Amino acid sequence: MPPNPTLSDARTLLEAAEGLLDQTVERASVVTEGGKRIDDHQVLAERAAYAVTEGRAARAALDFATALGEEGRSSELTEVTFAASVAGLVESLLVRLAPAVDDLGIGEAALEQAFPAEHRALLRRAGHESVYRAIGRHVVGIRGRNDLPLDEMSEQIRESVREFADAEVAPQAEHIHRTDALIPEELIGKMSELGYFGMGVPEQYGGSEMGNLAMILTTEELSRVSLAGAGSLITRPEILTKALLGGGTDEQKQQWLPGIASGELMVGIAVTEPDVGSDVAAVKCKAEPRNVDGRDGWVITGPKSWCTFAGRANVLALLARTDPDVSKGARGLSLFIVPKDAFTGHDFDMTQPGGGRMVGKADATPGYRGMHSFTLNLEDYWVPSDCLVGGEAQLGRGFYLQMAGFAAGRLQTGGRACGLAQGALEKTVEYVVDRKQFSKPLSDFQLTEYALGRMAAQLAGARAITYAAAVEMDEDERAAATLAAQAKLLSCDVAVELTQQGQLLHGGWGYAEEYPISRYVVDAQVLPIFEGVKPILELKVIARSLLAG
Repeated sequence: MPPNPTLSDARTLLEAAEGLLDQTVERASVVTEGGKRIDDHQVLAERAAYAVTEGRAARAALDFATALGEEGRSSELTEVTFAASVAGLVESLLVRLAPAVDDLGIGEAALEQAFPAEHRALLRRAGHESVYRAIGRHVVGIRGRNDLPLDEMSEQIRESVREFADAEVAPQAEHIHRTDALIPEELIGKMSELGYFGMGVPEQYGGSEMGNLAMILTTEELSRVSLAGAGSLITRPEILTKALLGGGTDEQKQQWLPGIASGELMVGIAVTEPDVGSDVAAVKCKAEPRNVDGRDGWVITGPKSWCTFAGRANVLALLARTDPDVSKGARGLSLFIVPKDAFTGHDFDMTQPGGGRMVGKADATPGYRGMHSFTLNLEDYWVPSDCLVGGEAQLGRGFYLQMAGFAAGRLQTGGRACGLAQGALEKTVEYVVDRKQFSKPLSDFQLTEYALGRMAAQLAGARAITYAAAVEMDEDERAAATLAAQAKLLSCDVAVELTQQGQLLHGGWGYAEEYPISRYVVDAQVLPIFEGVKPILELKVIARSLLAG
């Protein structure tokens, strides 16, 4: 039986891959003229962006495992899991790049030079089925539980949220999903009391400012039991918080942030439009200045779609065109905080005293229920002038404020994806241990062990890049934007793959709503779509950043 892979083996493989990735980025940059011609080479750019993302996840996994070992908090199985994770990511990026070597102009020789026979043999040993089966047996032994060692403070946060999620969220998760019910007010209240909505808000505005890693650990544990019933609740407040901190006036910060931090104000995001998706610069919903009853303000007219939690929300962060010259694109957009009444149904109709109107209808979706995604239509809906984020100084800069918020949202989505994948792993282990076929538990079969081991190794890589992005965002939010996008890209794909693998391991019962895995599967489908649909994230965010140098 091949020996277990070591972190030294992982380092050898990763350094070889990073050399190949450097060539890939260099050549892809030349082919696309520094990213200017990405749209003329979309498939090539996508391959490069994803391969580099896998390489970055492998680096994060290796660094994380190495740090654990240096701190004396690791175990042999932990090191084996992360080494297998690195090997799996390296193998995947090689498969991804192989068809592109001629288009890149590096040919087969580059692959052979980076991975000669001894490296390929090492890759085979590190990814041997016996390695994954050993990991799988460990996963079964701990019932799929996330036992990744963290520092003392982080482990306290994770354990605290885990207890809350298991006690308060899990018992309601299936009901919320199957009946398409709104998240109970009682649950929102308890999350407010625990300070979950103020983790990214500075203390001077009533928050705890615990940092992005604490926030990721929180959203991960909440998403582990329910993505839509709890895990996504803190994402929308975080998006608006980042926009306010990045460009809001002092008065606006004082006015809005304390309510967001306390959970008194629930937030919805209104950016997408029925015929405008990822091309945010093409937004048509308009805002025009108008004085009403002696008060200066703006009237907003136009549609919005996929506004999650917009019914229950007290305020919307809404992107609107304030410059009628459409040719200005993103430069003509401004960000508004739009107050509204909270509604608990699947539709609402709000009319202002002056005649302004906002109508909303929840769109039926197969998963991600509990928050409800609304299509809205606004007709001369008036907001006072101080609802323009940043005031006159930020007029026409709403797109950039929103994008800063989206970077935080993408990081959050990476955490949500890891949590959902973790939940799917736990439910799968629970099933294969209890279910017997041919006179023994499913968990005793080699193929089950192998599948569980691969799931755990894939999740380790997704978790590592997400945690790395959180730490980097604490240090420099702007510099971390690309890494946050990469964390979102990889983690969401991992969540989709793991939930579907978990469903297969459930057999026919995986397709029955009686078992939670069916909920995890449909919830995971939305992850590669929101906060930047996968192709746009690959091309317009990651590839553009990498290839522009």
